[in-house]
Amino acid sequence: MNDYEIIGMEHLPEGPGIIIFYHGTLNIDYVYFISNLYVQKGRLCVSVLDKALFLIPGMKLVFDVAGCISGSKAECLEVLKKGYLLGIAPGGGREAIFSDQNYRLVWGKRTGFAKVALEAKVPIIPMFTQNIQEFFRGYGRIGLIKWLYEKIRMMCLPIHGGFPVKLRTYFGEPIPYDPNITADELAEKTKVAIENLRDRHQKIPGNILRAVSERFVKHPKDD
Repeated sequence: MNDYEIIGMEHLPEGPGIIIFYHGTLNIDYVYFISNLYVQKGRLCVSVLDKALFLIPGMKLVFDVAGCISGSKAECLEVLKKGYLLGIAPGGGREAIFSDQNYRLVWGKRTGFAKVALEAKVPIIPMFTQNIQEFFRGYGRIGLIKWLYEKIRMMCLPIHGGFPVKLRTYFGEPIPYDPNITADELAEKTKVAIENLRDRHQKIPGNILRAVSERFVKHPKDD
């Protein structure tokens, strides 16, 4: 549907590592990526989901089968200890709802992923997908939507889209383990790395018609 491509998969380490990505309104790009990773490389990437999703009756079993965890520190460290890749979107549901076609990262002060990376001594690999906000759009600017999310913390909120836009996932250079850096510094370094991928590969503000037309451009300009 989206003529999906991955650029920079060679940046993924052979062993464990944490993939940090920007969360679009609907992160189908991440689903495409982990599917491609398994088909092409035979590798699994365990995914951290919002804890609220595990409260939905019957979904815990589904998530267990799909290789998803709620993201406690102990769970993450165990996954990395086993040699798997771990996928985390620090912005989570809040970024999915409140970011928009300007692709602003909504991380707050979240540094848990950086603490895990430092303790596990693994690299962080930044990931960004071009046009992901043009695939589906939300209504995060509406005050009532913000109030609802903060009250119920569930993502059963209205979205629209399903547009056949071009999606390209870009992986940046790994951020190696550095024992001399703090979690706050590593989190900021990761954020800057994703913003650099965004600024290089995404025209801002996003435009749905342009994103659809890019399906017919072999090598689009990134400026």
